[in-house]
Amino acid sequence: MHKPIKQIHLAAHFPGVNNTTVWSDPSSGSHIEFDSFVRFAQTAERGKFDFMFLAEGLRLREQGGEIYDLDVVGRPDTFTVLAALAAVTEHLGLAGTINSTFNEPYEVARQFATLDHLSAGRAAWNVVTSWDAFTGENFRRGGFLAEDQRYERAESFLSAARALFDSWRGDEVVADKDRGVFSSDARAGTFAHQDAHFDISGRFNVPRSPQGRPVIFQAGDSDRGREFAASSADAIFSRHGTLTEGQTFFGDVKRRLAKYGRRHDELLILPAATFVLGDTDAEAADIAHDVRLAQVSPATAIKFLEQLWNRDLSDHDPDGPLPTVDPIVGENTIARGRASVRMYRDPVATANEWRARAEAQQLTTRELIIEVTGRQNFIGSADTVAESINHLVQSDASDGFILVPHVTPGGLDPFVEKVVPLLQERGVFREEYGGRTLRDHLGLKHPDLASSISRLDVG
Repeated sequence: MHKPIKQIHLAAHFPGVNNTTVWSDPSSGSHIEFDSFVRFAQTAERGKFDFMFLAEGLRLREQGGEIYDLDVVGRPDTFTVLAALAAVTEHLGLAGTINSTFNEPYEVARQFATLDHLSAGRAAWNVVTSWDAFTGENFRRGGFLAEDQRYERAESFLSAARALFDSWRGDEVVADKDRGVFSSDARAGTFAHQDAHFDISGRFNVPRSPQGRPVIFQAGDSDRGREFAASSADAIFSRHGTLTEGQTFFGDVKRRLAKYGRRHDELLILPAATFVLGDTDAEAADIAHDVRLAQVSPATAIKFLEQLWNRDLSDHDPDGPLPTVDPIVGENTIARGRASVRMYRDPVATANEWRARAEAQQLTTRELIIEVTGRQNFIGSADTVAESINHLVQSDASDGFILVPHVTPGGLDPFVEKVVPLLQERGVFREEYGGRTLRDHLGLKHPDLASSISRLDVG
């Protein structure tokens, strides 16, 4: 019996402020002006992508007491950008990261339910937690939460939000334009959620959204994070984009679904992936080499080094060997802010691994940093990249990919123009959208409720 051919899911991440972006490229544009977001989103929609994804930073990163270089443009609010994009797109899903550690369920549920109405059912929420007390200083409750407490709060937060989303009951809402009134049997039911983290009750003030409730994404890679995704998420972002690692992660997470009464197709695995295209594989490899050099300048290499070593290394030669001194173990006081500090459970062991790798391959500090921070998953001609993506998906290493271009906002254009048609020719990617909502795009069922209300139809 032949295994059925899987349809590939594609999404696009607006990279914003991170070391993926090549700022020196002449075609690089603004990361905060609305025109950049519009071009990026409309390109993704032209390519029939499932959704566009925005990350979120709740505090500017710091290194050595100064704002991190890549944060100087700031970080716009996720909800505001996605709501504005709802008006200039028609089919593209709109996904945003919103933190469960420093927000409140009623507020977040209200914002996502509103976005789902504004977009006619295209909203998605990436539920994340935060371990970073530095970020917490911006919030009233602030402080540090241990990993188990972070996930307990996240699970409680999501449970409360779902109670809010599902609290409205009734028949379809119909708008009578001539009389200027709504005719509906829909009603706001009561909600209540009480546990160690939240004690809330009342009536939710946003009607049932067009796709029942927003699609839920999750990005945790720890055992607790994987379990959280298996129990509660519709899709999980993964950092495992290679065949072997991808298949291992895919199998592990999918196996966890049965205990929650869920099928394999009820949770999608979507790794983030960069790409570099050329007319030939050799040309693409040359371009990729230049891109990595631009992404990891000598100064950037030192910053990455300091994040592991937890000490000032501004006098270190990036073209020389790694430091002989060991990292300082304990609280990282050099790099502050979750997005800039890589979590190394054993910094000294990691430093020794880097030294061994550098010695074996005869790498300088900068060359080593380029190696260990590399994220170029797909490099080659359009045909090579299309075949690589299809092979990974058909081999159950993923259900698709979230593409992260190295130039914003135009870096997605070559993929849409050259790779997407090849995937369509192979019959593994849609030529047109088959539904209206993000759940339709992702092949996810709508929440099963005894009674719900559909999209407001105001003509």
